[in-house]
Amino acid sequence: MTNLEFYKNLPRKQCCECGEYFEEQAESYLQECERCFSRKHE
Repeated sequence: MTNLEFYKNLPRKQCCECGEYFEEQAESYLQECERCFSRKHE
């Protein structure tokens, strides 16, 4: 398996709070979508 194949086969990132799928951000280790993250840090 090439590196490209490995990364293409990774599962989509899913919010641990609401279960919504969200786009992974480079250099981000967040496990929540922006909406849930904002609610937790108000």
